[in-house]
Amino acid sequence: MSTALTGAPTPAAPPGPAAPRARRTPDDPLHDSLPDPLPGPLPDPPDHPGTDDPLLHPDPATAAEHATTEAVLRCWARETGTRPDAAGRLNAPVLGGAARLSAPVRYWSPCGRHRFGPATVGTGPGGPAAPVDAVTATALLARTADGDGRHTDPGRIADLAARVADSVARTTEILAHRRTAADPAGHTPFLRSEQALLLGHPLHPTPKSRDGLGPAESRAYSPELHGSFRLHWYAVDRTLLAADSATAESADRITERLLAAPRLLPPGTAALPLHPWQARELALRPAVAALLDQGLLHDLGPHGDPWHPTSSVRTVTRPGTPWMLKLSLGLRITNSRRENLRKELHRGTEVHRLLEAGLAAEWRAAHPGFDIVRDPAWIGVDHPGLTDPDGLSTVLRHQPFGPADRVHCLAGLLAEHPAGQRLDSHLGRLLAVLADRTGRRPGTVAAEWFLRYLDAVVLPVLWLDGTAGIALEAHQQNSLVLLDRDGWPVGGRYRDNQGYYYRASAAERLTARLPGLGSTSDTFVPDRVADERFAYYLGINHVLGLIGALGAQRLADEEVLLAALRRFLAGPRAAATGSALPAHLLTAATLRCKANLLTRLHGLDELVGPVETQSVYVDIPNPVAAA
Repeated sequence: MSTALTGAPTPAAPPGPAAPRARRTPDDPLHDSLPDPLPGPLPDPPDHPGTDDPLLHPDPATAAEHATTEAVLRCWARETGTRPDAAGRLNAPVLGGAARLSAPVRYWSPCGRHRFGPATVGTGPGGPAAPVDAVTATALLARTADGDGRHTDPGRIADLAARVADSVARTTEILAHRRTAADPAGHTPFLRSEQALLLGHPLHPTPKSRDGLGPAESRAYSPELHGSFRLHWYAVDRTLLAADSATAESADRITERLLAAPRLLPPGTAALPLHPWQARELALRPAVAALLDQGLLHDLGPHGDPWHPTSSVRTVTRPGTPWMLKLSLGLRITNSRRENLRKELHRGTEVHRLLEAGLAAEWRAAHPGFDIVRDPAWIGVDHPGLTDPDGLSTVLRHQPFGPADRVHCLAGLLAEHPAGQRLDSHLGRLLAVLADRTGRRPGTVAAEWFLRYLDAVVLPVLWLDGTAGIALEAHQQNSLVLLDRDGWPVGGRYRDNQGYYYRASAAERLTARLPGLGSTSDTFVPDRVADERFAYYLGINHVLGLIGALGAQRLADEEVLLAALRRFLAGPRAAATGSALPAHLLTAATLRCKANLLTRLHGLDELVGPVETQSVYVDIPNPVAAA
């Protein structure tokens, strides 16, 4: 079992029967110098067998409370640098030191994907202690997360606690539904993984908070609840039409075909698709209401076949349609209100044009299995009375996946499914099948899957950074992996028109490819900012998050995977990309890491303001370089 490199060990696992040792074969990707993988899934600590996992509690509300408390504790441990004590408990002084919040450590992860038992609050070791719920735990820890807590705004703590309560309630609803409901017939692998994030971001204090959704709306609009809904349509007078397309077809022609009812459009107007929640809210905004009254906007109502929300909630897909839509949605989801900014709309078309100007051909020549899911068109409204964001803009995204394509959002592939007799994930089930089919040890299969994943998905992202000077915000939810028929990674895709950082040092060569690049998209950033964001999103959230998930789910030993990662980063293929990230991960004692608890506590919206100040970042120990 993995332990923190600077902390106390987790409780010892029972010895169990020895598994037969498989002979190394010539095609085994593990180098002889790597630690030998464990012979199978790691056993649970003796006092917490797998079927007693709190996430499997038969009451969905109890399981949801625990899942949220665990996420808050992970955030607090990471952002304060706290490690378990010698007894294997995580402790936090609260109420000015008058009490202590404590939780037993079920699994301590070098990469931060810790598992905890139920949290309690008491006066100290040996004293009486009482169970604590997620909201109370968050309110108590919030005062200690930001230094001594004397300057913490009580209003922000109250807001955070309210959003934790909302996240718990929605997680309860999700677990109750998914413990009894199967995936609907006809859903593609892509859509199933988009709807698989039942617990959400494992290092966010409010992973499922969605301010403003009523119960019926939640059922319709939540991907985890298998939601679906008809789009709400406006017609915009062409004198106010704002649109761009980097494809052969104009944006308004694409939306007219998606509406599939041109008779509904008044003369001289274009079709504008909206999220139904957003349409209801927009009608209450004075500037939009005035345009409706003046006949410059026309409310056409809901039309067409149902669309399905993906993991971001606001992006929707419909099987058989060549487009996905990234809708504006004014809900606060995790840290931000999700309305499209004008610079993001320009960024999507700009990236498509840049790739088609020759960069994509070079990239595919080096990494033929990887590409970017394009956002080549957008449509919206221009009027001096509207602000940015105006809530009326929609991104048109290519839908490149067929019904037989085994393409998965990485976050969905790793997401735990708290149902049945054991906590598992889609990747866990896939690896078990591979191990059974090949007759190899599960730990070895997991390590090989990880190494193939690095080649198929991570290496191309390093290439784009080092060769082109573009760092991607490639966190797990933005990253898609393509699997072959057996389940091995063979390619990848990146998606998100928000998540690009053009390096200032690459400005000359990038603008030579596409003159005027960045003038409207506001995408060039200083290299130090690109370095920090790239190291967090690809290094910490994506790769170390993958290692942590495999470890926490007892699918592999994290130390083995960290050793495999070091070999990959030090190898010639990573060096040939020209990216500075491999050397940084191999040598830096600490890494800059986004602090979701502090970001939420400070009331920051990650889509507002300069990129340098949108989130709080802290230094954490680097487990890659630690050995």
